[in-house]
Amino acid sequence: MTMSTTPTGPQVPSASFGDPQAEPVSADPASGGTGESEVPRYAPQWLQLREPADAAARAHDLLEPLRIRLADRPGRTTGLVVHDLGCGTGSMGRWLAPRIDGAQRWVLHDRDPYLLHFATVGAPRAAADGSRVTVTTQRGDIGRLTPDALTGASLVTASALLDVLTAEEIDTLAAAVVAAGCPALLTLSVVGSVELSPGHPMDREIGDAFNAHQRRGDLLGPDAVEVAREVFERLGACVLTRPSSWRLGAGQAELTQEWLRGWVGAAVEQRPDLEARADAYLRDRSAAGAAGELRVTVHHSDMLVLPRPTGGAG
Repeated sequence: MTMSTTPTGPQVPSASFGDPQAEPVSADPASGGTGESEVPRYAPQWLQLREPADAAARAHDLLEPLRIRLADRPGRTTGLVVHDLGCGTGSMGRWLAPRIDGAQRWVLHDRDPYLLHFATVGAPRAAADGSRVTVTTQRGDIGRLTPDALTGASLVTASALLDVLTAEEIDTLAAAVVAAGCPALLTLSVVGSVELSPGHPMDREIGDAFNAHQRRGDLLGPDAVEVAREVFERLGACVLTRPSSWRLGAGQAELTQEWLRGWVGAAVEQRPDLEARADAYLRDRSAAGAAGELRVTVHHSDMLVLPRPTGGAG
């Protein structure tokens, strides 16, 4: 999940849920200073806090067609090579590796070396059938992904990635995946719909401002899933999508509080005229959450992309 950010996700501005935890840090001197004077960073605490909700939300019914495709892939006797784009602290690997069979080598991509460290330390060790899982890391920006970077890949994965990309970056990603001929499991992309219960008169206004924030500049935000589907299908891939919603209640009070702060904060950043009313709204909603009275559904979509296999697919 992360390659650069501002509210929830990967390697470019914005994050799926308006994550308040992104922190700019000084550029790595080894990077040569090529336009990356600051590398936005997700706080590991935020990524760890949301990991159980992410795991519960992911569309489990996409796993069976993925398993079938992996079992039928060329070179299947050599083990899986999985490229996890915008890996963050590595939650996708911890969720998926124990759910698929066979030896696996995960290549963890992220722009932030700090998060790559956490992902390596917390990496899974065994597949569903007990086969060994190993990891390597690769620092880089998804906007510069090339088909060569995925040569030999058996699978590409990402979480909360699509909605923080531009149309050009989705074109780049799709071209690389299709050239590799391997499936891609792209989970937890926001689709612009949030439901809160009990309702409040400002819910819609805050939600609309947040969605506008997600679309700032050239970012696709809630439109990303449909744009990505069209691009992949135009390139000849089969695309399956399923809902993958966060459902937050009394048992997720801490996550709900952090999400609320980020959601409202992004809305106010987009529309500063909301600030006074939004402060009161946030106090009311936070109090209801702390009392266990607030229910929140944040709608996402998971996507499984199945390109035509090529001889290069691992």
